[in-house]
Amino acid sequence: MAIVGAGISGAIIALALVEAGHDVVVIDRREPIHGSTLASTAMIQFELDTPLTELADKIGAEAAERAYRRSAYAVSALGQLIGRHNISCSFKPRSALYLAGSSMGWRGLRDEAAHRARIGLDSIFLDQSALAKRFGIDRTGAILSSGASELNPAQCAAGCLRVAQSYGARVYAPVTVDKVEASKAGTELKTDNGGSVTARRVVFATGYEVAPGIPKGEYEIISSWAIATKPLPSSAFWPLRCLIWEASDPYLYLRSTADNRIVAGGEDSGLIDPKRRDQAISAKSKALLAKVEDLLPGRELEIDYAWAGAFADSPTGLPHIAGIDSMPNCLAVLGCGGNGITFSMVAAEFARHWVAGKSDPDADLFR
Repeated sequence: MAIVGAGISGAIIALALVEAGHDVVVIDRREPIHGSTLASTAMIQFELDTPLTELADKIGAEAAERAYRRSAYAVSALGQLIGRHNISCSFKPRSALYLAGSSMGWRGLRDEAAHRARIGLDSIFLDQSALAKRFGIDRTGAILSSGASELNPAQCAAGCLRVAQSYGARVYAPVTVDKVEASKAGTELKTDNGGSVTARRVVFATGYEVAPGIPKGEYEIISSWAIATKPLPSSAFWPLRCLIWEASDPYLYLRSTADNRIVAGGEDSGLIDPKRRDQAISAKSKALLAKVEDLLPGRELEIDYAWAGAFADSPTGLPHIAGIDSMPNCLAVLGCGGNGITFSMVAAEFARHWVAGKSDPDADLFR
């Protein structure tokens, strides 16, 4: 088995496959654990960027409900994988608080919470009074749900790769795949250093940076910005230290960290030029800090770190995980939407079925 991509997706897939007894090689054109992985704010949620009620309108209620249940299962499975191998990455189960905003008001959130509850996802609606009393946040309503988590994404990816290597996996980076020659007998990956890797099956876990011959899919690249505050006293944090995000476009999202910082992100835009994206860090970080201060008044917050990153946005908020018609024995894992790490775990489960010659029960959702 060969995996192209040594970010969080490639790392989790590699560990899942070596656990299942497969011989694995991982290749990346960068050093491992770079690309979008380093930019991730690691809000690990079953909630998709597309609300369940909206997704049901787009792909049908049955499919939308399966997508949400599969996402919830993936968050749980990721926690089990981390625990099983004692990976040190500040993993912590959390609740999530979804606030009313410009895209969905309190009535929409009330309907969303009811739909989730009907399919077994622990979600309750808080009206304006209950939200203010419990969390001190002034919004017209919110959904409080369980089943989320937080972690350090770089440590998680590094830990998964180290454990995979202890099972015998090999990691080669930086090495660029220049050409892919796929057949039913196997696939040859030709690299920029004159070498090659021949594998029975290949998983392309490259996110939106697709390798030669991989379909790009119907998505657009979105830039996002993030900040981390200087450490705060424990008293500065909100009840449950839950993940917080809002039903707005662009939306604000934030969480706490193991060393008592607030990590916040958002200000998303279609700006895709890396140089211009980095030039916007100063202005975007100030805007993010102002939003956090407005949401959580009375706290003395200072920015310690600020950065930018990119991710892919699909029409449904779901990723593309599927075999490649023109390349036998090759699987594409194109990370889309804001739930990248949750989808990484979905992709690992999918790949395990695929390598065994089985069909994943939710394969239709990710085409």
